[in-house]
Amino acid sequence: MSNNEKENMGRMYTLQDLLTDEFIARIKIGDAEPSLLNAARQYLKDNGVHSGLKQDTKIQDLVSVLPFKEEEGIDRVVKHASN
Repeated sequence: MSNNEKENMGRMYTLQDLLTDEFIARIKIGDAEPSLLNAARQYLKDNGVHSGLKQDTKIQDLVSVLPFKEEEGIDRVVKHASN
């Protein structure tokens, strides 16, 4: 992998972290309109997030602040938001 490719990958990881942090912050303070919740749902789905997550991942932090009942599970959230 070239230095340019490594640099681009680093930027993508940084962008992903910033996006995740922004979703978490806005959902936690209650500034999450339906379009933001849908974007967060799609982001989780695009990243292959399902109900069997490790508890120490940053994306799990995002799942934990979504305003859905825990017993519904992320698969239910993804289905609900896509309707």
